[in-house]
Amino acid sequence: MPPSTGDHPALHEALAAEDHRTAAGRVLSVLDVFDQDHLELTLSEISRRADLTLSTAHRLVGELRDWGALERTAEGRYAVGLRVLELGSLEPQMLQLRDVAPAYLADLQTAVRANVHLSVRDGHDVVYVESLQRHSGAHVLSRLGGRWPLHTTATGMVLLASAPAAVRQDVLASPLKRYTDHTITDPDTLRRMLAEVHRTGVAVLTETITLGTFAVGVPVRGPSERVVAALSVTLKIDGSRTVHQVLPALNATARALSRALGSASSGISPPGAPGSAVQPFAV
Repeated sequence: MPPSTGDHPALHEALAAEDHRTAAGRVLSVLDVFDQDHLELTLSEISRRADLTLSTAHRLVGELRDWGALERTAEGRYAVGLRVLELGSLEPQMLQLRDVAPAYLADLQTAVRANVHLSVRDGHDVVYVESLQRHSGAHVLSRLGGRWPLHTTATGMVLLASAPAAVRQDVLASPLKRYTDHTITDPDTLRRMLAEVHRTGVAVLTETITLGTFAVGVPVRGPSERVVAALSVTLKIDGSRTVHQVLPALNATARALSRALGSASSGISPPGAPGSAVQPFAV
């Protein structure tokens, strides 16, 4: 006999929510509770964030753990497992990027002596598909497979500036999360900065996520000159290197990687430049 929920409104609501989801939808809801701010969660937290009863969450988490989609930490919390990252890497564009990019990124890291990141856009987020950290480089909260809101990173700004106008409208109309006092949270400021990134093909952000650092990002293009990824370097604000000192190597690497990905252009022209395949910027 089904349990009575008359005295337990929270349980009733959870059961009602489950009833409207397929089995696959409930599994995906468990994976969807993890993000940059919630890398590890307890079973109770997963249950609450996924709007599932504790018994259902326990069963699904167990199945996902057995399959490798979730891992259990020594403290008894759960995190996304390597199996999910492996599946993500099989996406065709991701496969090509991860097959071609590593050698170029390694050369760039040697040239600029800094952390190097290659990112793609996923909805309103930027996702790191390659991340090379230098031992003596800037301390940054980035990792392979990690994601941040587009407005908070240099690669995210490049990707947002080249995204369809509808995507920019959605981002500008949404709350812009703050991580430091320097994070862009004003829509008008973000709109002006995106127009400048689109005009120049370069994004520079300072201390928007991590204090004491700045990042420089440029686009990576594929066939038809479409922006398929963004490349960036992150450095300490210590006066040892400036944007103008690292930009030539960054642009040269982006050009070489773009050619390897099928771009016919030998240079990275700003998106609005004459002959560019990208449409004029509009919000």
